[in-house]
Amino acid sequence: MLRLRGNSPATVDEKGRLKLPSSFKAELETFAQGEGAQALRDGGALRHYLTSLDGRSARLYPMPVWEAIEARLANLPSTSPAKRKFLETTAYFGSEVEPDAQGRFVIPPILREAAQLTGEVAVLGQMDHLALWNKAGFERRLAAEPLGAEDLAQLADLGI
Repeated sequence: MLRLRGNSPATVDEKGRLKLPSSFKAELETFAQGEGAQALRDGGALRHYLTSLDGRSARLYPMPVWEAIEARLANLPSTSPAKRKFLETTAYFGSEVEPDAQGRFVIPPILREAAQLTGEVAVLGQMDHLALWNKAGFERRLAAEPLGAEDLAQLADLGI
């Protein structure tokens, strides 16, 4: 099972390329050799889906994880407003990406501009995907939306 955790600061260059931090790259390569093997390109690179749910940050999913989300969505009727909104948003910001020879992903301009993914970014492990945030924007969000008592109570119900 994929376990992406922690924070690895990184930089998006002037061409919109993000070099995947080595700690996450190693975990994704291990995943690719196991259950993610069906998502490998002919050249051996693991395909990913890069998207956003709100334009404030990006999410990088290994393709098998994204395909599992799509399979669950297929169980909803096509008339579901939540399904329609989710698919429209993730399609608008989304694209299939794979690393180049140097392990860099190009962040498409629509997503890069919306989420302000330029310069310093925070790459956060979220168990089965990576979250990409403008570093300063994420720090502001952490200050404005701290983990509170209600959040901790909900987690305590799960034994966390």
